[in-house]
Amino acid sequence: MEEKVEQLVKWLREKVKEANVEGLLVGVSGGIDSAVVAHLIKCACPEHALGVIMPCKNQSSDQEHALKVTESCGISSLTIDLTETHNTMFPSIQKQLNDANALNEQQQQLADANLRARLRMSTLYTVATNHRYLVVGTDNAAEWHTGYFTKFGDGGVDLVPLIHLTKGEVKEMAKHLGVPTEIIHKKPSAGLWEGQTDENEMGTSYDKIDHYLKGGEIPEKDQIIIDQLHKRSAHKRQLPAAPPR
Repeated sequence: MEEKVEQLVKWLREKVKEANVEGLLVGVSGGIDSAVVAHLIKCACPEHALGVIMPCKNQSSDQEHALKVTESCGISSLTIDLTETHNTMFPSIQKQLNDANALNEQQQQLADANLRARLRMSTLYTVATNHRYLVVGTDNAAEWHTGYFTKFGDGGVDLVPLIHLTKGEVKEMAKHLGVPTEIIHKKPSAGLWEGQTDENEMGTSYDKIDHYLKGGEIPEKDQIIIDQLHKRSAHKRQLPAAPPR
């Protein structure tokens, strides 16, 4: 694990140099993936690493955990509350759709969640431009493979250091880096609504996805779910489609 951490830290430093920027920043959610990234960028750029906390109708415990992450790795932090912005923007969109008789109530929860992720992306890039930093993403191998991220939201980043690490490997790295225990063992959730968890949304578990990605056998029903998620989300892992010349 020490070797993996050293490789990622070296890679992050190389990317900073290649881009001719000053440092790195990450959105800190209070979850394990962003906690690991916060620790990594602090190691890579001790004087130029920033954790941005962006509450937007989250549970209060998420913000508390995010602050514990920044304290545990000693990274500089900035808190920008996006609740008011969301409360202005989302109802305005809803009203226009309703006035045009185009409101699809079944899709509203997803649209709401995606808007929050995209508001955070816009905020991170605004802060990053000010500091001349790159935006570092937090998606792990399981999330990347299944498309469990918002296109141009938490998927809208410059670097993805965890993309080859399974969720289990991220947990091991978190322990190695000194991420607070309560964050390592909390149930993975984007905090989008009460009781929301990653695994309930995906319909399978991180353990099964990890095992499948490593070439192991899993129940057929889980394999079908994972394959379907991967196929449906192919567009998220590609550049925008363009017609042939």
